[in-house]
Amino acid sequence: MPAARILTWALGGLTAVAMLPGLVALAVAPELRAGVEVAVGVLLAAVAAGAAVLVSRHAPANAVGPILMLGAFVAVFDTSMTGYAIVAGAGELPAPLWFVAAREGSWMLLYVPMALLLLHFPDGRLPSRRWRVVPIALLVVISVFFVVAALIPWPYPAPFEDRQHPEVEWMAAALFVVLPAFMATLIASLASAVVRYRRSGEVARRQLRMLALAGISLPLTLLVCWLSYLVLDGPDLVVIGLLFMFLAFPIAAAVAVIRHDLYDVDRALVLTTVYGIIGAGLLLVFTVVSAVTGLALAGGSTVLAVIATAASALALGTLRPRLVDSVGRRLYPARARALAAIEDLRTRVHRGEAVPEQLEPVLRRALADPELRIGYVVPGGEGFRDRDGRPVPSGPGAQTITVGDEVVGVLVAAASAAPWLMRDVAEASGLVVEIARLRLELAQALRDVEASRSRLLRAGYEERKRLELDLHDGAQQRLVSLGMSLRLAQRHLVDGTVDVDSVLDGAVAELGTAVGELRQIAHGLRPSCLDDGLPAALASLTQGIPLPVTVELETGALPDHVSTTAYYVASEALANAVKHAEAGAIDLVVRQHDDSVAVLVTDDGRGGAVVKAGSGLAGLRDRVAALGGSIGVTSPPGQGTRIEAVLPCGS
Repeated sequence: MPAARILTWALGGLTAVAMLPGLVALAVAPELRAGVEVAVGVLLAAVAAGAAVLVSRHAPANAVGPILMLGAFVAVFDTSMTGYAIVAGAGELPAPLWFVAAREGSWMLLYVPMALLLLHFPDGRLPSRRWRVVPIALLVVISVFFVVAALIPWPYPAPFEDRQHPEVEWMAAALFVVLPAFMATLIASLASAVVRYRRSGEVARRQLRMLALAGISLPLTLLVCWLSYLVLDGPDLVVIGLLFMFLAFPIAAAVAVIRHDLYDVDRALVLTTVYGIIGAGLLLVFTVVSAVTGLALAGGSTVLAVIATAASALALGTLRPRLVDSVGRRLYPARARALAAIEDLRTRVHRGEAVPEQLEPVLRRALADPELRIGYVVPGGEGFRDRDGRPVPSGPGAQTITVGDEVVGVLVAAASAAPWLMRDVAEASGLVVEIARLRLELAQALRDVEASRSRLLRAGYEERKRLELDLHDGAQQRLVSLGMSLRLAQRHLVDGTVDVDSVLDGAVAELGTAVGELRQIAHGLRPSCLDDGLPAALASLTQGIPLPVTVELETGALPDHVSTTAYYVASEALANAVKHAEAGAIDLVVRQHDDSVAVLVTDDGRGGAVVKAGSGLAGLRDRVAALGGSIGVTSPPGQGTRIEAVLPCGS
């Protein structure tokens, strides 16, 4: 078992033992003040001990666990001794002189866990070997302070003010040396955290920012103390701030070690700072107005102070967004640079000096992140694409970009980027990304139209060439041969050397064959089965398919060009299912709506169909697009294929 975990459990045992004096005092004389002291100590110890156990289980070798358990021990020790002292002061329990003297310096122990936490957080080690002097100095100063506080020639506080006090006069001067030394060790502990922050990676920085969020409780405690003096003429309310402070540190430390990504610490820091500024401003207004009215009016006017404070609260409320922005710029200059770069690009786009597709390089420079990428939503496509059409993977750290409730793009930054920063950048980029997306969509649509027109033109040329060859090699040759046979029969009709009946029979046969070939060629242009309507043509089409086909038709009279296109969609989809899909069954649904007709062909085959250039599906897409319709192909591997075309049929 790691030494840190062993130390954590050992301190946990000492914490349980430290409760005994307070519990004994309550058992002898259950006084309210003593009970409150013990209860507060148990609460603080329970939170700190729980945090210590969680950290110890998550990171057994991390010294943060025993430091948090030390905080639980100190909280219980101080409050338990205070509860014992209250009962002992009433004469119910013995209070030796050494106990009374030791209590004079016990309050300083409360700051030891906090200082050690700053020195060792978050990995449980000091920033470097040179910092070892700080915890040693801290322990030495506290030990000296216990002696100085015990021997300083001042009366003990109640209820032991009548106890005889050692009279060592020079100890009073020593106090003014020990206290600055103690403050110096606390400042050094804080400096170690700052040094560690500058040297650490993003994860450790995020953990330290969580601890800093808990550290804001110290100035907030001072504000509560200020408010207490204004309202109650004493520091009574400061207990609330102190309780919050001693609860916040172990909770923040445990969360930072176990789940540093649990909540948005950056935004919390900014908002807490802003509300602290607002609170301090309101207290300042209340204090000034109370002082001024106190000089102008006998006894002052609380009503005027409250009114002035309420008016100030309304004014500061309207300034809150600006305060958030201002504090955010100072705490996170990268955010300020990114937002300024986006605004500058937006202005230059409006002037025609730039294009919105430059957003990606602009943000890369502003955030110093060469890995940053912007992806756009492409209609009809899957996922996100960059401005060059390459896929942009949206991993766990990706931030979607929305306009209204519609997702228009994605922002993918380096793994070390702060989520709060990326959310603000994505929000500010929404309009620029939407304009760029529309421009890319329009450019893609123009390219598709150009490519489709080129394919249709080539298909027309190829179709005419095929017809020419079919006519030349088939019907034309038969008709030429037929003409030559008839001319031969004409020449020998008088001399009787040719069997005219046989020649005429052969001519009729050749003519019938030529007519059949011409019909077959014409069927390639427009299937003759459509003369009886689309339902009859589809019924004829499905009869020759060697698979069970379920047909559902809900159509009325359709224009000829719509029926022809729908027939070809069904024919190509059925042919693909039979030839390539290895399907067991096919469903064909043709359903007419108000101004469109939908042709849906689904199979249970192997899937994996892809629209490739030059394929039958690509030709269908061009044919449907030429009619103003749309076609979609869904074919996940192993899950069959679904081809749906929607054709406009309105007048």
